[in-house]
Amino acid sequence: QVQLVESGGGLVQAGESLRLSCKASGRTFSTLVMGWFRQAPGKEREFVTRILQSGDSTCYADSVKGRFTISRDNARNTVYLQMNSPKPEDTATYYCAADLTPRPCAVGQQSRYFGFWGQGTQVTVSS
Repeated sequence: QVQLVESGGGLVQAGESLRLSCKASGRTFSTLVMGWFRQAPGKEREFVTRILQSGDSTCYADSVKGRFTISRDNARNTVYLQMNSPKPEDTATYYCAADLTPRPCAVGQQSRYFGFWGQGTQVTVSS
């Protein structure tokens, strides 16, 4: 079993930077594929980004590419989401998720492959 705890959410103005963190426990962190998803009110949960176990492969949703960066620190059992130049449309609850199997980006964006989820952290971007 994997436990995931997100932190770092809050209220920011458009253009300000924000960094989310997700600390994992319960399994060797370096064996986990880590991802971030988000869900805005009235919308379905959507993929944001994911990173493979070694940190050398990432993929991003088109909506955040070039603005958000995922990274991981296997020594700290933590994955990060650096949000630069956030926009009001980035307002959502952000969820950290873990998968046990590395997959190509086209497949690995599907939430059904992530078996472990955090409780979410709210990010609100004001204009």
